[in-house]
Amino acid sequence: MRRLSIRALAAPGILAAIIVLAAIAAPLLPLTDPVRQDVANRLTGPSFTHWLGQDEYGRDVLSRIVWGARVSLSVAFAAAAMAAAGGTLLGILGGYFRGVVELVTVRVAEVVLCFPPLLLALLVVTLMGPGAGTLVFSLAILFAPGFARVAYAETLSARSLDYVTAQEALGARTRRILARTLLPNIAPPLLVQFSLTVASAMVLESGLSFLGLGVVPPSPSWGLMIRGARASMEQAPLLLFWPCLALTGTVLVLNLLCDRLRDLLDPRGKAAGRPGFLRRLVALPAAPVGALPAAPGLLTVEGLTLEIPSRAGQVQVVRDVGFSLAPGETLAIVGESGSGKTLTGLAVMGLLPSAVKPVAGRILFTGRDGQVRDLLRMPETDMRALRGRDLAMIFQDPSSSLNPLLRIGAQVGESLRAHGVTQGVKARVVALLRQVGLPDPERAADAYPHEVSGGQRQRVMIAAAIANHPRLLLADEPTTALDVTVQAQILGLLAELRRAEGAMGMVFVTHNLAVVSDIADRVLVMYAGEVVEEAPVTDIFAAPRHPYTAALIASMPEGEAERLSAIPGAVPQPWAMPTGCRFAPRCVMAAEACRTAAPALVEIASGRHSRCLRWEEMA
Repeated sequence: MRRLSIRALAAPGILAAIIVLAAIAAPLLPLTDPVRQDVANRLTGPSFTHWLGQDEYGRDVLSRIVWGARVSLSVAFAAAAMAAAGGTLLGILGGYFRGVVELVTVRVAEVVLCFPPLLLALLVVTLMGPGAGTLVFSLAILFAPGFARVAYAETLSARSLDYVTAQEALGARTRRILARTLLPNIAPPLLVQFSLTVASAMVLESGLSFLGLGVVPPSPSWGLMIRGARASMEQAPLLLFWPCLALTGTVLVLNLLCDRLRDLLDPRGKAAGRPGFLRRLVALPAAPVGALPAAPGLLTVEGLTLEIPSRAGQVQVVRDVGFSLAPGETLAIVGESGSGKTLTGLAVMGLLPSAVKPVAGRILFTGRDGQVRDLLRMPETDMRALRGRDLAMIFQDPSSSLNPLLRIGAQVGESLRAHGVTQGVKARVVALLRQVGLPDPERAADAYPHEVSGGQRQRVMIAAAIANHPRLLLADEPTTALDVTVQAQILGLLAELRRAEGAMGMVFVTHNLAVVSDIADRVLVMYAGEVVEEAPVTDIFAAPRHPYTAALIASMPEGEAERLSAIPGAVPQPWAMPTGCRFAPRCVMAAEACRTAAPALVEIASGRHSRCLRWEEMA
């Protein structure tokens, strides 16, 4: 995958390198003096002495093309670099801090956009006089707001993501978040903006030079060459062709190069793989030599450990998590916010945020072809082939998962087309929407997401997830944003789908233990990044073997207790875990041994595990 990306980068990279090196090495190349005139041989065509001919003053055209590249590229790159530095800084500050900072950065910069670009450049050049230095300054002012808007928009979309929130929660300094978390993740669109800016700057420089307000003669410039060739274009049309070809070709090469770089570097792009994947792959221990052992079911997670960076070093947010799932089985992962259950599900899907890095463990998945794969070490191209086909996920908030600009049918159909379905897509989409219980599925397929209710949007997400009959379905709190009645309908639908799909396994992630009693076969209880109890669902409710599980059951409104009880305290932050048992500060059964020795997850009965030193006393 990476080799193919580098190959795609090779051709435009070599061409761009040739152009830039020729411009840099112009004084060293065996070229004729670009300003030396030979009026007697003016407008002479190509020859062995002058490969591209001579211009209206008898100057060598090839020499002026090469020297003109030196001028045009230096002006364009200098202006783009200044605009990128200033505009990106303004955009990141405005998008991250908002409020008054946004007003004095992004909004003030956007005032420049009210002026037509060429007229603004003409105004600055007229006031300051022509010359390369003036051009760089004026073009930098002209293009900085573009960078500010791109950086501002990308920062707004990234600042609320989990990995940024994690850095803030860890107490990272603002400059660290801006420079090492936000900037690298918004860099790809800025890179594309840079290529567009270089191209626009070259065109504007040539245009101003053509008008006599740019590079001062006799210095060579492509704009000056086009201006000079205009008067003699009928006698020597090639004089106009060569600088136009140089300008157009250079712009195209630079755009192509930056597009390929964007595809290679973008953590969300096709070539780069999932965010941080290569860094994670290096950090993970090497896979065992030879074929992977046969998984004892559909999914087996072994010793999964996830880390995030902090000022104090790497912090484990998920530690040594393990479980298995058989075909046709439903496993519920339960825990409060911050327990690591969602990150565990995202690790299975290969969708971890870039700040979260797997450092240990394996995720063994048996595909429909019978092959066992370690999902943690799979290339992104292979993961893309599995996602939506063998693996599918229902996200928590359908409002943010559905594109508001596309019709529902198009978005459900996209999951079919992505895996090779080309015939009868519309009919299949309508059948899926009918299967998930949407009234009038034909009308729903032509509707936009905002035209249906929250429960119906969640049904649309379920339809998209099951479109290709996945073997494993992960549901990440799919009923959180819904009212109680709709919650019951969605839970019933998921249970019905599991029975209809037969061998489909399901992992149901939730913070509410009450909703799993009717849908799950087994329950995995997580707390502070660790598994604290695992048991069949009936055993969990009948006889919990960990105080945290018992506290969750006691806090359920649907329970049989006459009085609800709240769990005191809160889940500890990842960088401030207590010694010994992580639940000890909140546990009513905690003894001195619980605060000094970290309990291991032990098997207390067939199919039952508990991470508690006093589990026998709860019997």
